[in-house]
Amino acid sequence: MGNKVKIARIQVDLTQQQLAEKVGVTRQTISLIEKGKYNPSLHLCLEICYAVGKSLDDIFWVTKEDTRDEKD
Repeated sequence: MGNKVKIARIQVDLTQQQLAEKVGVTRQTISLIEKGKYNPSLHLCLEICYAVGKSLDDIFWVTKEDTRDEKD
């Protein structure tokens, strides 16, 4: 999940600070989300999606394969 947030952020040419300001959190929170160390609320997920022009499925949908990859 985290890397998808980072990729989407970079695709729209936003820094962590800029994305944080758009969604109303700190840069550190965005950093933790991108590292997979913080699980954002549904509201924050939606705000991130709106800010980068993606859907929840695009960024936050996790498949069994994704969870296996994280364990490896």
